[in-house]
Amino acid sequence: MATKKTATPGLDPKVADKLLDKLSTDNDFRRLFKKDPAAALVKVGHPKDAAASTGGCCQVRSIAPKAQIVKARNELKTMLTASLGMTPPQL
Repeated sequence: MATKKTATPGLDPKVADKLLDKLSTDNDFRRLFKKDPAAALVKVGHPKDAAASTGGCCQVRSIAPKAQIVKARNELKTMLTASLGMTPPQL
């Protein structure tokens, strides 16, 4: 029996914008995102039940410098709002 791959829906564009805003400006948020990605996602407006499943599978080892996030913002937003397959975005 073949297994069917399921994609995780992407973030709402408003949530993605707020996430990128916070990651590119707010040191406290960056620390929260590294420590507890699900809580950080809820803080920027991602639904709590979705954040638990999305953030629960994430492990953040490091976060790109703020300037790098600003520079790559359009690409990151596209990646965050698209349905995700097996490869999580790396910020």
